[in-house]
Amino acid sequence: MRRSAAPAVVGACALLLASLVAAPAPGPKPAPASAGDLHGRRIRWGECPEQPVPARMRCGTVDVPLDHAAPAKGTVAVALARIPATDRARRLGSLLLNLGGPGSPGIASLAAGHAGILARLGERYDLIAFDPRGVGHSEPVSCGGSQQTGEEAAADTAGLLAALRAVAGRCALASGPVLPYMGTVNVSRDMDVVRRALGDQKLNFLGFSYGSRLGAVYAAQFPRSTGRMVLDGVGTLTQPLAARALVAARAQQRALDGFLAWCATQRDCVHGTDPRTAEEKVAALVARLDAQPLLRPDGSYGTGQDAVAAIAAAVDARSRWPALARALSRAERGGDPAALLQLGGPTGPTGPTDPRDEAGPDAAAAPVPADNGAAARVAVNCADDPDRSGDRATAAGVERELADLEGEFRSASEIFGPPQLSAVLSCHGRPAGTDFIRRIRHPGAARMLLVAARGDPASPYAWTRDTAERLGSAVVVDHGGDGHTGYPASPCVREYVDRFLLDGRLPPATRSCPAGE
Repeated sequence: MRRSAAPAVVGACALLLASLVAAPAPGPKPAPASAGDLHGRRIRWGECPEQPVPARMRCGTVDVPLDHAAPAKGTVAVALARIPATDRARRLGSLLLNLGGPGSPGIASLAAGHAGILARLGERYDLIAFDPRGVGHSEPVSCGGSQQTGEEAAADTAGLLAALRAVAGRCALASGPVLPYMGTVNVSRDMDVVRRALGDQKLNFLGFSYGSRLGAVYAAQFPRSTGRMVLDGVGTLTQPLAARALVAARAQQRALDGFLAWCATQRDCVHGTDPRTAEEKVAALVARLDAQPLLRPDGSYGTGQDAVAAIAAAVDARSRWPALARALSRAERGGDPAALLQLGGPTGPTGPTDPRDEAGPDAAAAPVPADNGAAARVAVNCADDPDRSGDRATAAGVERELADLEGEFRSASEIFGPPQLSAVLSCHGRPAGTDFIRRIRHPGAARMLLVAARGDPASPYAWTRDTAERLGSAVVVDHGGDGHTGYPASPCVREYVDRFLLDGRLPPATRSCPAGE
């Protein structure tokens, strides 16, 4: 490898490359959605390819325009799942859900039992989950199973930029026509087509984490079609990708610290009773997997950065800590990291060889590539962020940017900082994303409820206040707890949310829910 003029920065680049995926995502113009002759289409519900699923859950698809500004370009099949309301006599309509992301399939989440916490809402609403375009069963994007650029790309920053463009090219080849039309603006337009296909005059929506961005963008585009809307764990509409990535690195590190402190109190914790040395052992495991990736059954490789993503997903929920402890033990003591790599979630739904043999004709049935979640996440983030453009990127500019940011990200987390910093590079070489989300100021948006936890590690409280101001008509429930999102953990929050969604009763001003209530 050649020496770079800025070896520290190039060293950081080499570390980042292992976790990069990229996808071209030109920003769509913020014009109203046009469904053309799709208006009035109804969904045929049939069996789901996801197994097992709740007994009453059914699946289907609805066609939406590939390009809402030019419907003649073709359509994308968006996959849906429905659990019908149990109290049919008092049914209020449909409640569309987004449980987080971007890049996370909604159908798999609903099938995994997330409907349990929503049982009260499910009495009077049909619970509707969907895989956003490019995700899960909705014509999934991919980077061909490979997100690696090769060590030679880190020789200098010019090589790095060339390698990033090559990765983007592989993503385009593996993904098909949907890739250039990813992003929250287009998904929100799809939601309006879904609303009409469901037969609802207005969209009732409950969105968590990334789902809050999706709901806010929908409300800004379709204020007259926005019904009862709740956003929980509210993300920012204005902060650039690098700022969001830094917040994520800090949040993941705090969650890992909590897990390691808990593990140290458990019998037979593989990393012993000292959380500080335990973190060093986790970092060493990541380095070993980066040096010698694990070959997966589908032919793709599981790297240290894949392990970082899996750990991040597992530490975020205390209910998954025991499984993470067991997986780390198998990786360290048995030399088998497979269980650890699987903790990031299913790499794709399992089912019959040809799900169309068992599912209805409108059921979501396409196989899901193992790298779909990561590829879709970057594609959406690039489409939503106008700051990254290969047209403006130069080797010198990227070196300066990395030099400015590397120390801050490493200070946030030695384990999670470098892969999060990759978000700063992942969109270089792609068209700049839309600036529509940044410019949202819509005092005419429908009234809605926003939930903010004071100690939310992933969504600072200030983001909720800013989003409420930009939407102009939102009421905030101020939760004193520490977790990301308030509805699952707080009966007090659930009462405010359920009262609004079920009865339309919205507080006139901010309300507080103390921690633990």
